[in-house]
Amino acid sequence: MKVEDGMSVLVLSIGPAHTLREAARMMAARQVGAAVVVDPDYAGVGILTERDILMSIGADENPDAEVASDHCTQDVVFAARDWTMKYAAAAMVRGGFRHLVVVEGQNVVGLLSMRDIVRCWSATRVPAQAGAPEGTGAIIQPA
Repeated sequence: MKVEDGMSVLVLSIGPAHTLREAARMMAARQVGAAVVVDPDYAGVGILTERDILMSIGADENPDAEVASDHCTQDVVFAARDWTMKYAAAAMVRGGFRHLVVVEGQNVVGLLSMRDIVRCWSATRVPAQAGAPEGTGAIIQPA
């Protein structure tokens, strides 16, 4: 299985001047855990994750005053569409992060999260539980 089989092709892009609150609202509305930060004055891209926002708020910083460029990761690890999921997962574990920006040349073409990898692997390797509706876990009844 390849990165392109599991990556999200609809990537939330934000600017470096977006506040953390604005970024959080956009991420929540799109139900994503990360946004690519695109700065027209900088050749590369950054990534802002829900963890970055959480760390800022946990440090009592004001999410209406703090901006994406001050909290995003600029030293981004990029993946290619044709990487294997196993290679992508290993890169995430090695680097201690949960998202990979997928590029083709200089263009961002997707985003792969640890959740995407688990979703793909569980769909191909774990059979559905007997009696459980498709796509759900077993329901535990109280004793």
